[in-house]
Amino acid sequence: MSLGAFTAPLWFLLLVVVAALAIGYVWMQRRRRRQVLRFANLAMLEQLAPNRQGWQRHLPLALLLTALALLTVALAGPTAELKVPRNRATVMLVIDVSLSMRATDIEPSRIAAAQREAKKFAHDLTPGVNLGLVSFAGSATVLVSPTTERASVVRAIDNLKLAEATGTGEAIFAALSSIEAFGAVVSDAQGPPPARIVLLTDGKQTVPTPDGDDPRGGFTAARAAAAAKVPISAISFGTAYGQVEINGERQPVPTDDESIRRIAELSGGQFYDAGTAGQLSDVVNTLGEQIGYETKRADASKPWLITGTLTAILAAAGAVAIGQRLP
Repeated sequence: MSLGAFTAPLWFLLLVVVAALAIGYVWMQRRRRRQVLRFANLAMLEQLAPNRQGWQRHLPLALLLTALALLTVALAGPTAELKVPRNRATVMLVIDVSLSMRATDIEPSRIAAAQREAKKFAHDLTPGVNLGLVSFAGSATVLVSPTTERASVVRAIDNLKLAEATGTGEAIFAALSSIEAFGAVVSDAQGPPPARIVLLTDGKQTVPTPDGDDPRGGFTAARAAAAAKVPISAISFGTAYGQVEINGERQPVPTDDESIRRIAELSGGQFYDAGTAGQLSDVVNTLGEQIGYETKRADASKPWLITGTLTAILAAAGAVAIGQRLP
């Protein structure tokens, strides 16, 4: 813990006093010993003076000085980084339901694995986060507006249906519109809550055109997200050898990591590659931690205060037991 992690570091000046007390005690002990040796006959002293404890007689004072040092640290106001649940945030979960999600390169299928992990994400997300759901194929549909009620999101995930085409840009624009509308309702003195889009997709945009820079394309939508300060956490889900049967023919449906990564970068978000169900689960868990919690500096003086107080009590008890007096 660095010095900058203390709210009142000037209290550390008291450690000078603690050190002075320790030095003064050592000096007094040596001075007393010199005086005894100066004025007493050693043979007679051994007969007349009672046996004195060894190092044990110094233990109470050592404990007392340790307690003072610990209490000084507590006064200096130590702080620590703690993970605390977010109580004000909006997340739009955007799931690709194009026909390519029927591929079985991820068992039992891309869409089934995505549904499983999406429901887990909804269940595990901290209660203070408002979660919404958008599904998209050729067009995008806001299935659930942002809400802290998770049951409706889970039901909507269970009822996802596959359809033709992939309109990634439309999906992002739909999510942004939902975030903006919700933010206008719940905005307070701090403004609308921070928001994020979690995009789970497996392929390249096909509508309105394959060009991501189309006015309604994925890259254009990602730039709009960046302007709205809504980063996109984009997950490319699937493998390069996925296939589906369409109109009786097997067609390859490889993932398009390049365009999905580009969307994440343009929005100021992160790209994740999940080529297996296990990797998808890891990504979802990571996102849940990132989105559901924030790191804050909080007061950490209590352990120092408790330890210092207990040490002071031990010092008093030791002084009574060893020297029949308080230090």
